[in-house]
Amino acid sequence: MSNEIKAYNSSQSAADKAVCTALAKALDEYLPKAESKIWHAHPVWFINENPIAGYSKQKAGIRLMFWSGASFDEEGLKPGTGKFRDASAVYTSIDEINLKDLKRWCTKAKKMQWDYKNIVKRKGKLEKIGTW
Repeated sequence: MSNEIKAYNSSQSAADKAVCTALAKALDEYLPKAESKIWHAHPVWFINENPIAGYSKQKAGIRLMFWSGASFDEEGLKPGTGKFRDASAVYTSIDEINLKDLKRWCTKAKKMQWDYKNIVKRKGKLEKIGTW
């Protein structure tokens, strides 16, 4: 886990810090080839410069988001609104994190990706990449 992600996690309340730390450790383990960094003020994991997963503090709790998560067809992920293909889960306690689900979602995230890296170049049009 990078120092900047550790600093982000440490800046949270005790309960949120526990959730953030658990998510970061799991994402590092389940996405071992991903690069993690703070992006737009939140921890995000990238594969080939394409955002895959990340989390942020929201009013409802810590929101874990998968950029291509709406394509995973997973009951535990709530699709985002708008034109993107994201989906997320919100945690208020470390006890709510199901590591089996998280591992499955990360496996899908590595294979099922929308090309967010080039979205500006394509004027907002998303294209599938990865092995679907």
